[in-house]
Amino acid sequence: MKIITLFTIVAVFTTSCGFKVLKQSELQDFYISSIETTGDSRINFSLRNKLIIQAKDESKKEIKLNINTDKSKSIKEKNSSNEITKYLIKINLLLKIEDERELIKTLKISDQLDYNVGTQYSQTINNERQAIKAITNKLAEKIIKEISLIRMNDL
Repeated sequence: MKIITLFTIVAVFTTSCGFKVLKQSELQDFYISSIETTGDSRINFSLRNKLIIQAKDESKKEIKLNINTDKSKSIKEKNSSNEITKYLIKINLLLKIEDERELIKTLKISDQLDYNVGTQYSQTINNERQAIKAITNKLAEKIIKEISLIRMNDL
């Protein structure tokens, strides 16, 4: 009986490691002053809007972003009659993070998603736009997360 209670007490005290989940807003110790983009204009417009909304507190450290986007679309699946049924769309980003003095870090971020071909051409275009929008949202979150993970002493 003593062994069971001793084991329970030891298990309770050793499993508490002190890990504390941080709020994402506490990690964002930066302010994006300007964003320069090259590449696909639709993707760049959406990325710029998402990044400016998420990091807009001017009292924090100022950084500048240079984003180069590259979109590629390829065939993922064909059916038995050699008709295309799915496309794969991939967006690559080259992100350069700078402060007022120097280049801090260069990151390569990419994401991909497949979408179905619709029965009509307009459905296929709509599916492609929705896939691009979903990828862009994921990339914006990845950019914010990567910038937040950079040691703020570097900024």
